[in-house]
Amino acid sequence: MKDSILIINQKDNVAVALQDLTAGEKATAGDMTPVTILEPVAAAHKIALRDIKAGEKIIKYGETVGKSTQRIKQGAWVHTHNLEGGR
Repeated sequence: MKDSILIINQKDNVAVALQDLTAGEKATAGDMTPVTILEPVAAAHKIALRDIKAGEKIIKYGETVGKSTQRIKQGAWVHTHNLEGGR
């Protein structure tokens, strides 16, 4: 199966979509357990790799890029509607 998401660092709790993804699709990277996509996610946008608590750091490429403003379920789109930038 072709990789549909990109994970750079084992600390990451989000991945980057390598293509447009649809709800119900199984997203994969390497030999990881697939993540079921919960809603449409455009290419280059973030997806939660696991459940993320409100106020928790969002980690992408091994670096904190912000914090969640609400609970985010595994497979959900992570963007400005549920993420507060940390810069």
